[in-house]
Amino acid sequence: MLTSFHSRAQAEFHPAPSIEPPEETKLAVSSSLPANAGCIGALVGVDEGLKLKDAQVDRAFLKAAGFEGKAGQTLVIPRTDGPPLVAVGVGAIAKLDAGTLRDAGAAFARAAGRQPHLALRLPDTVGVPVDVAAQALTEGVLLARYRYRPYKQHSEQEPPLEALTLVTDSKDTAKVEQGLLRGGIHARATMFARDLANAPATLLTAARMAEVAESLAERCGLKVEVFDGEALARLGCGGLLGVNAGSAEPPRMIKLTYTPEASRQGPVTGVGRVALVGKGIMFDSGGLGLKPNDLVHATMKGDMSGAGAILAAMTALKSLGCKAEVTAYLMCTDNMPSGTAMKLGDVLTVRGGKTVEVINTDAEGRLVMSDGLVLATEQTPRPDAIVDIATLTGACQRALGVLSAGVMGNDQSLVDQVRGAGERTGDTVWQLPLDRRLRPELESEVADLKNVGGDNAGAITAALFLEEFVDGLPWAHIDMAGTARAERDNAWRSKGATGYGTRLLIDFLMGFTPPRQGRN
Repeated sequence: MLTSFHSRAQAEFHPAPSIEPPEETKLAVSSSLPANAGCIGALVGVDEGLKLKDAQVDRAFLKAAGFEGKAGQTLVIPRTDGPPLVAVGVGAIAKLDAGTLRDAGAAFARAAGRQPHLALRLPDTVGVPVDVAAQALTEGVLLARYRYRPYKQHSEQEPPLEALTLVTDSKDTAKVEQGLLRGGIHARATMFARDLANAPATLLTAARMAEVAESLAERCGLKVEVFDGEALARLGCGGLLGVNAGSAEPPRMIKLTYTPEASRQGPVTGVGRVALVGKGIMFDSGGLGLKPNDLVHATMKGDMSGAGAILAAMTALKSLGCKAEVTAYLMCTDNMPSGTAMKLGDVLTVRGGKTVEVINTDAEGRLVMSDGLVLATEQTPRPDAIVDIATLTGACQRALGVLSAGVMGNDQSLVDQVRGAGERTGDTVWQLPLDRRLRPELESEVADLKNVGGDNAGAITAALFLEEFVDGLPWAHIDMAGTARAERDNAWRSKGATGYGTRLLIDFLMGFTPPRQGRN
């Protein structure tokens, strides 16, 4: 009763902000500087490959000001006859790539500060295709200016970015516009994923997550099916229901289906089919194995970042004309301690009949995802591949840090597609071995398996647990535990939830090729 009163009181006295994709920034391509630009950015390398076109300054001036053109350097140059110019270092021109340009766009956005309308000159002789350069710069600018603001009445932070103009001398403006559009779509989806993960757990419950998905369905070309506790019980989803047992908030499984336009007209030969499964733990207290009362516990509203990345990525597929058929399972609940919570030693029966002994109530993500993986294998027709994404293990974060996620799988060609998408988007992954010699660590005396292995190789044994439920289908697992949150602004990663995985999934789905069947 206390919890329900709290929820009613919060809704009555503290109206919840809406949760939906952020307003679009006005994006434009121009051959000349816009009159209303509050700040102009120009890229400068350590060599003479790029020059400032909009200010009467030379290398000697820049060097005297301490600016050498190194990657990440910025120098604000005030002008009396126009808006200030920001020189942005990109390092050696010969080594320039999309990642460097994305970082440069972010550096410019941060140096420009409070200006609501920015203009950035797009170089056309840097060895990077103009559409790729335009996309990367756009993503960098928009993502760096992101802030989660719904609860701030007064903020000293910079205002939202209203407009971005890419200024180009390129004759292929259509390519520039394509890149600009893609960058805007990718960035907007990522910012939506950040909003989801930054939202307090009292605002974004499992039920609310389902409502958000339903509200987006029509405009994003998605079919949404929502399964409540009773429906999950009929499906035999004992993993999700077991984790939810201690919570006053009901669980939800959100099934999203994207069908490309061509497939809607009838069967299309060669269309790839992908199933996605996302961990949606709306708040992870650890259950009866309560987490320590520290800053890590305070970030657990973001333990649904995998599901959030999938939902956000799915909102972009129609706009980008994705040709793959995609079905997603968002497994949503919080993990709370109470008199009804699952206990150590409990045995859960997952969809499909496998039994799992609960050895650690804080290893709950793999329990909810096991139901989703089994359901993915039961689709008709079966998917060509399954990809899951989750903030799964602290072990992965300790191994790889906070800039790269871990990836494992049973089909190398599929893992390579995920790795390639990570490299192109900056949502990088590092492949860890799916070492099946560790599988005996999951053996249970009373059930088919237990939900944790030994003290070592926790990221690998967690992946081995998930593999038990994919029925031999090509499968890749992304453990994004370390990458979901940034403790400080870092290039285009704004402090707080990063939206990691959103652009990776979009890129992966846009270029998906059915993998070769086979196991590592």
